[in-house]
Amino acid sequence: MRSIASFPVPAVRSLRARLTIGLVVLLAVSCGAVGLATTTALEGFLVRRLDQQLTAVGNHFPASLDPARKLRGDGGPDTRGQATGTFGACVLGGTVTQAAVVRDQTETGVALTPADRRELVDVPGDGKGRTIRLSTLHDYRVIGVRGPAGDVLITGLPLQPVEDTVQRLQLVEAIVFGAALLATGIAGAAWVRLSLRPLRRVAATASRVAQLPLAGGEVAMPPRVPDTDPRTEVGQVGGAFNRMLRHVEDSLARRHASEERLRRFAADAGHELRTPVASIRGHAELALLHPGPVPDKVRHALDRVRCESVRMGELVDDLMLLARLDAGRPLADEPVDLTRLVLDAVSDASAAGREHRWVLELPEEPVVVRGDERGLQQVLTNLLANARTHTPPGTRVSVGLGERDSQVEILVEDDGPGVPQELQSEIFERFVRSDDGRSRSAGGTGLGLAITHAVTSAHGGCVELRSRPGRTVFRVALPQPGDIG
Repeated sequence: MRSIASFPVPAVRSLRARLTIGLVVLLAVSCGAVGLATTTALEGFLVRRLDQQLTAVGNHFPASLDPARKLRGDGGPDTRGQATGTFGACVLGGTVTQAAVVRDQTETGVALTPADRRELVDVPGDGKGRTIRLSTLHDYRVIGVRGPAGDVLITGLPLQPVEDTVQRLQLVEAIVFGAALLATGIAGAAWVRLSLRPLRRVAATASRVAQLPLAGGEVAMPPRVPDTDPRTEVGQVGGAFNRMLRHVEDSLARRHASEERLRRFAADAGHELRTPVASIRGHAELALLHPGPVPDKVRHALDRVRCESVRMGELVDDLMLLARLDAGRPLADEPVDLTRLVLDAVSDASAAGREHRWVLELPEEPVVVRGDERGLQQVLTNLLANARTHTPPGTRVSVGLGERDSQVEILVEDDGPGVPQELQSEIFERFVRSDDGRSRSAGGTGLGLAITHAVTSAHGGCVELRSRPGRTVFRVALPQPGDIG
């Protein structure tokens, strides 16, 4: 047989349901205790009344059953004044000599089984009431007294009226208590729901806060919770929650102000640095074109000045692009042939990295999206430059383009050493470099992947990294255009 514990019991997680169930259970326990007490008290009272009746009736009926009375001419059994169902028996020397019951004011014999006879023989003649069960008469309350001949005269009354009364009381209590539990459950659920309404407002406010884009930008916090009465538990929760919201709002405002200052600084610094950087580069290139003899050391220094000015110019352009994207300025929205961009980017990368093995996988039909062509070109350039720079010569780099699940996918995969596990979670952040100790001539500025992420997000897409030793995959997903005109 399957045990009860093996059946799954649904867990009640709602506070409202638990409070309502707890209230109903407590009331049910109280009703059960009241019902048990009342039925026990009533049954005891009725049994005592029955004992009193037996005492009042006395032993006239069982004494009249004695056969010796007939021999003496005293008449038959005396049923006068005896209630219907009255039982009488005579026990002499451990044997039941007579047993009868009153039916319609007449004496009727009772057929006794051996078990019934043992029950009657065990009744002492102490005049105290006790309950016995006879097979043909069921439960009886009997009293035994000593007769003049040394026998035990037993008088009994049926317990059926007592049991019927107790059962009727139990039925009434079950109906009344059931209705009370049902009404209490409904009213309690409504009351608990009304009492927990302030807590639901706190939860609704917390849900609205959880849906806010707290990662960056200016954030408008929702209205505060109105229930802040410190005399109630819910009010204490609401007050603490409002204080937390104020702290969060102040922190977000300070962070937004700091980001705005940094964004303005990057934009202003880019504008201010662009001209002098271009001037330095121009003068260095002009000096290198001098027709006269130039010492080798001076030429080398001028060449380094030119290279570093080019590098600084690229850094300024990257900073200005990130500043524009952070400011939320809209990008161009025009049809862009990604197939052509991928071909051009792989061609440029293979020319710059001849030691790598470049593999191109393109669909038969051109893939076109809407967006900013220059930004998407920079995304491809950064991903391929990252694969070329951070993998050893001979590495296989595969570039794939396709459509999947209503998205356009660009996959850049290589079989290099992979991205360190500790850097994968922050690889798209700014100024993150996989090798802090490498020379500046070998590495980038740490902005390439940050620009890739920012440009992709501005197009409504995403960029993901999956990397392990021997396999690194950058996946760029862009939304497909609905209708390109």
